[in-house]
Amino acid sequence: MTAVGIIGLGKMGRGMALTLKGAGFAVTGYDALAATREALVAEGIAIADGIGAVVAAADVVILSLPTAEIVERVVAGPGGIVAHARPGVAIVDTSTSHPETSRHLAELVRSHGMGFMDAPVSGGPKGAATGTMTMVIGAEDADLARVLPVLERMSAKCVHVGGVGAGNVAKIVNNLLCAAHLLTAAEALRIAGAAGVDAERLLEGLNAGSGRSGVTLVNVPNWILNGAFDSGFTMQLMRKDVRLAAQFIGELGLALPMAADTARIWADSAGSIADTDDFNRIVELQLGPIAKA
Repeated sequence: MTAVGIIGLGKMGRGMALTLKGAGFAVTGYDALAATREALVAEGIAIADGIGAVVAAADVVILSLPTAEIVERVVAGPGGIVAHARPGVAIVDTSTSHPETSRHLAELVRSHGMGFMDAPVSGGPKGAATGTMTMVIGAEDADLARVLPVLERMSAKCVHVGGVGAGNVAKIVNNLLCAAHLLTAAEALRIAGAAGVDAERLLEGLNAGSGRSGVTLVNVPNWILNGAFDSGFTMQLMRKDVRLAAQFIGELGLALPMAADTARIWADSAGSIADTDDFNRIVELQLGPIAKA
């Protein structure tokens, strides 16, 4: 059985570790925070004393980290993966990162006999814990074939978008659309309220028509209308992803007014919605405060 290392044991990394352990893989984890490491020990995950020990123990190393900068540091920084390179190890970065970071790191680790792919995920902590995530993957065919048995146990759907970096392009676009759809869905609900139409009935009509989206199908009924706001994904994380999208669009030299408005609204929301709040609370810019269930 393939040995798997996981670096980054937050909500997503924890779920992946437990899912793979439950599937019979030998899992070794590491996180920079001692409290996080201790919590995973209590859940039965073997914890390494550093990045080097993870690389030494694993055939596949999975990264679940907050930003592209941290991914770069974990892979290429002092004491990082490259410093402990072991030929034949495959690195799978599930973080939402920058495509160019992925391409640069792929070249670097390849020169040390290792493989690298970007495979950012959707589905939140629940998807990670139940193996029902979706992964959009940027990888060379041979690298993907080696790790696919691991990825298929972590996810319900794996979509190979293209070469290294393509997975992060797909994830950036996906999260930008989600951020925009939350804003437009909130405006749709505002229209319904002003026109005296029941929100749940409106939603039923939208989801039967061409105006539906992942937000109207999933977010609005599960986390917004019921006041739950417990998706497990924060405003801080979505603001980071929207900033990344705006940065990437600028680097491509594109003028996209809808994307620009979305980025501005999400940035401005920091003045009224806390970083720690659920990201679906962005709808309160249109609908006003919605009590938690």
